[in-house]
Amino acid sequence: MQPTIADVAREAEVSAITVSRVLNAPDSVRAKTRARVEAAIDKVGYVRNMLAGSLASANSRFIAVVVPSLSNIVFIEVIEGLQNEFEKYGYQILLGNTDYDLERECQLVRTFLGWSSSALVITGLRHNDACQKILGQWPNPIAEIMELGEALDINVGLDHPEAGRCMARYLLDRGYQRIAYVAAQMANDYRARLRYEGHREILEAAGLEAPLIEMDQLGQFETGAQALDKVRAELPDADAIHFANDDLATGAILHAQRRGIRVPEDVAIAGFNGLAIGQHISPTLTTIRSPRETIGRLTAHAIIARLEGQPLATLSHDVGFELHAGESA
Repeated sequence: MQPTIADVAREAEVSAITVSRVLNAPDSVRAKTRARVEAAIDKVGYVRNMLAGSLASANSRFIAVVVPSLSNIVFIEVIEGLQNEFEKYGYQILLGNTDYDLERECQLVRTFLGWSSSALVITGLRHNDACQKILGQWPNPIAEIMELGEALDINVGLDHPEAGRCMARYLLDRGYQRIAYVAAQMANDYRARLRYEGHREILEAAGLEAPLIEMDQLGQFETGAQALDKVRAELPDADAIHFANDDLATGAILHAQRRGIRVPEDVAIAGFNGLAIGQHISPTLTTIRSPRETIGRLTAHAIIARLEGQPLATLSHDVGFELHAGESA
């Protein structure tokens, strides 16, 4: 059962009127009291119903979708899969971008659920405590996507540690022995860290080191170029680089051409995601393809089934991945 204003008031030891004032006219409430009420809102997981005063219906025809980036084609393709399916059933999406910030994610979830969304699609399985509290009390369908694990409800994604293992095995089978892993801001992009953990597991099992280079900026072409220089300076004997995504890997390949570095003769390069650009450069990129549109489509199908009262055979969908052997490794 979702918490009410009365629950917040009881937790904060104030009247329901005071809670209402904090929600509607916060400047009219003393800062100390306001802070106590806001803390109580977080603690009980209260979500304000933005439609309560204007609509009789408890739910809208909106489905909230929260992703970490709108500049990354990976998430754009997932959104396309979601939108194409939802529109067939008369649903529209409310789209939010967290910029890989869990606090912002919580704020977006609170806002979207306050507009009585029919369902929620959210990226990943890790949320801050306040967000987890809200999600755990929300009665409508929730789909956590892009990775697999213990989920609140519907789960659609792929096994990131195994994807890291898969590429590491491939590079070892190709004869590479000094393999660096390059990622960016893994505290935020933790799925890249999951792939590194799988990568490291395979290398250590083979008796090899698994050096990690972490860049400050998230994966862009320029960051990949800088990372190539950093690897060459700090790990001059590296014969292969396993990049956390195709943007980084593509940037490195383009930079290698400018620097006269031969790929894969001087250093092999591999990526993750299977972006189209990786197959339009020379040498073509060795990568792991993740089925982004399929993730969106399967997620939408599961949510629509739940909304229409249809049983689901399973709440967890492993979409898998495919290793594409290009010319770069």
